[in-house]
Amino acid sequence: MKIDFKVLNLSTFFLWIMLSFPLFSQTNTMGDMFELAKMKSGVKNKRVSSSDPTGGNSDHLEPFAPGEKRTIAEIKGAGVINHIWITIAPPPDVLSRNDIIIRMYWDGNDYPSVESPIGPFFGQGWNEQYNYASLPLSAGPANGTGLSSYFAMPFEKGARIEIENQNDKPITALYFYVDYLEMEQIPEDMGRFHAWYNHTLSEALPEGETEWALTGPQKPNQKGERNYRFIDTKGKGHFVGINYYVHSPSPMWYGEGDDMWYIDGEKKPRLIGTGTEDFFNTSWCPKEPFSHPHFGYPRVNNDIGWLGRTHIYRFFINDPIFFETGVKGTIETGHNNNLTLDLATVAYWYQDRAVMLPPAPTKELRQPKPFINPGDIHRWRDAWRKAKGNDPQLWGNE
Repeated sequence: MKIDFKVLNLSTFFLWIMLSFPLFSQTNTMGDMFELAKMKSGVKNKRVSSSDPTGGNSDHLEPFAPGEKRTIAEIKGAGVINHIWITIAPPPDVLSRNDIIIRMYWDGNDYPSVESPIGPFFGQGWNEQYNYASLPLSAGPANGTGLSSYFAMPFEKGARIEIENQNDKPITALYFYVDYLEMEQIPEDMGRFHAWYNHTLSEALPEGETEWALTGPQKPNQKGERNYRFIDTKGKGHFVGINYYVHSPSPMWYGEGDDMWYIDGEKKPRLIGTGTEDFFNTSWCPKEPFSHPHFGYPRVNNDIGWLGRTHIYRFFINDPIFFETGVKGTIETGHNNNLTLDLATVAYWYQDRAVMLPPAPTKELRQPKPFINPGDIHRWRDAWRKAKGNDPQLWGNE
C-alpha cells in the first residue's frame, strides 16, 4: 500500500495506523510465543543431571562434606544453558541455603561469573524457604524447595557449574538438572550471564535514624557515597534483574531509599528513583505478598510496622539498563542512608564477555541477623522510660 503523505490529513493518518496495526503486530512480533513457533536448525538438546548411572532410583549425588566443593556440570564446546533445577536435603531449617554457594564459569575461565549463596540466587532469602515465582526464577512448590532458573546462559568455550558446602553439616542429597542446547557456534552478539551476591549491615547517620524527620531534620543525599552497591562492573552489557532481601530491626519504613545509577563512568547518576518500593514497581510502603512475572513481594514481615524480613524482586525483561563501558547500580538505605539495615542482594546481568566479579562476602559477613523480639522492645521501653525521668504513668508517645 502506497501512502501519499502530502495529502494525508491527521485523522486519515490515525485511521490508517489503526487499520494497519494487526498486520504490524503479527509481522513484527518478537515475543516468546512467536519465537516458539519458529523452526530451529543446528541445535541439540543435552542434559547433565544427578540421574543414577546404574538405572536405579538413587537419582542424587552422594553427600557433600562440610567445606567440600564439587563440580556438578562440566560442558565442552559452545551452547546455551536454558534450564537449571535443583533440590537439596536436608531442608533449610537444618541446612542453610545461605551457606551453600553456587558458582558458574564460562569459556574456560578460572574465575566465576556467577557467585551467590544458592538460596538467594533462586529467590530464597536468608536460610528460609517459601514459594516464589517470577519469569526467570522460581522456588517451589513444597514450600520453596524446588529451585529453578530459565535464564539463558550462553558459552562459547565450555561451561562449568560448581557447588560448595560452607555449612558445618553435610549435604546429604543434591538432585539437579542442567539442560542446554549444544551448537557448533553461538551468535556473535550473545552476552555472558552474570550474577553477584552482595551483603551489608548498613550504618545509621551520626545524628541517628532520622527517617520521616521523626527524630531530627533530614538532610539531602547529593553525592551517593554511602549508597548500597548491588552491581559494579566494567565493560559493555545490560542489567536484567535483582533479588533484594532486607531485614529491618525497627518498625520504621525501610524503603525511602532511592536507586541511583552511574553509567559509563559518569560522576553523577544518570538514573535516579523516587523510593525503594517505586523502584520495584510498587507503592505506599507495601507489606503484602504479591507476585508478577517481573516484580513482586514473595516474603513480607508479619511483625509490627515494617520490623522484620522482606524479599522484593524486579526483573528488567522489557526494559534492561544498558551500559557501554561500565555500570554501578546503588540504592540508599533509607533516605540519605540514615537506617541500619541488614541488606543482601543478587544482581543479574549480561556482558559481551565473561568478567570477574567483585569479591564475595564471607560466610561470617553474610550471617543473617537475629529477629527483634518482644523482650528487645520491652528493654527499649525501659531505657526510654528512664531517659524520660521514669514517671510511673509514662505511656509511650510522650
